[in-house]
Amino acid sequence: MTTIIGVDAIDLRFPTSLSLDGSDAMNKDGDYSAAYVVITTDDPHLSGFGFTFTIGRGNDVCTLAALRRGEPLIGMDLREVIGDLGGIYRYLKSDSQMRWLGPEKGVEHLAMAAVMNAVWDLAARAAGKPLWRLLVDMSPEELVEVADLTYLSDVLTRDEAVALLSELEATRANRIATLTDTGYPCYTTSAGWLGYSDDKLRRLCQEAVDAGYKHIKLKVGANRADDIRRLSIARDVIGYDANLMIDANQVWDVPEAIEWVRALAQFQPLWIEEPTSPDDILGHAAVRKAVAPIGVATGEHGMNRVLFKQMFQAEAIDFCQLDSARLASVNEILAVYLMAKKFGVPVCPHAGGVGLCELVQHLSIFDYVAVSGSLDGRVTEYVDHLHEHFVEPCVVRNGAYVLPTAAGYSAEIYSSTIDEFAFPNGSYWSGRSHAVAHSASVSS
Repeated sequence: MTTIIGVDAIDLRFPTSLSLDGSDAMNKDGDYSAAYVVITTDDPHLSGFGFTFTIGRGNDVCTLAALRRGEPLIGMDLREVIGDLGGIYRYLKSDSQMRWLGPEKGVEHLAMAAVMNAVWDLAARAAGKPLWRLLVDMSPEELVEVADLTYLSDVLTRDEAVALLSELEATRANRIATLTDTGYPCYTTSAGWLGYSDDKLRRLCQEAVDAGYKHIKLKVGANRADDIRRLSIARDVIGYDANLMIDANQVWDVPEAIEWVRALAQFQPLWIEEPTSPDDILGHAAVRKAVAPIGVATGEHGMNRVLFKQMFQAEAIDFCQLDSARLASVNEILAVYLMAKKFGVPVCPHAGGVGLCELVQHLSIFDYVAVSGSLDGRVTEYVDHLHEHFVEPCVVRNGAYVLPTAAGYSAEIYSSTIDEFAFPNGSYWSGRSHAVAHSASVSS
């Protein structure tokens, strides 16, 4: 019998604010961070790794919440945990004292994502499969058993979910073969951070085109004249055969969003991302109606599957951008994928953060192979930052994710990275006098 003997949570922070990587109209100087969870067993060769994503101050709060979320796993038989991935999710979710802090939103939900991401990584490692393959090899009934369909029966019943997955079960191997040849298409945000100079923007756009990207995203929303100038530069480099997307990161009220997007319509953006509050379902619907044919995309701050249900019901979005570390891991993500399939909305996962690209590659591959069966209107985010810290980093070639082959969820971070960037005692942070001012902790 293999037993879980420990759950650790580590506050990792990377000083991305120094180079303005990740800068946008709302988040000007974030330090990409992870509340990193490690589940250890009494088998020295078998552990699970997972995380959720933040941008600096407060990551310690999330880390502590993840530690509390994961404590009930200690002492459990590994077979009981990975043999019933729906049951263990429901068990952890049933902690009413943690749930009260949300419920199913905010820090406690981020913590649930971190812990369950580690559980799914552990299950995939125990099976000797990459996470996407573990999911693809599950039957429709098994997938629906692990999916969190609570509060969704008015739009998606369990029988409907099984039927949706059964449609493509017999042809999964064909789509795996397709992705083996082509990879899964992605877009780059790395060229378009708001804090970059015009010269850097021009250079990075050209590098993206040269690397084979057909989709490029720019941050907007701080200054309209600056947006017009920057979008002009981008279109000058990439032309109008490539797709250009824009992302406002929630900075506008609804009328302002409509006015601003119309002013940028001359650049023919494929979508406007996060035009207003992520919780404003009817606001997104109003923006969508007003700015068509420009699409509306959102979801990286979508707090739970119920919000996505209502987005779909209200016909508020054209592109669903679920987040692998904000929703409560695979269990809840499965439910959103199934609803998106039913409502005919393509899922284009968010991945603008440390490690998110490593996770979402698995999710997008699974979606194409087992849920949507289509690449039409689907492209997954990629940012070229911090992959060197991962034991099995994602690989992108010619604007597409290469299928991962290593067992697990690609979430393991090097121990040397932890030694350097753990906050506040890692060598990077403890060795710099500006550390407290740069990324102050609320820890004692």
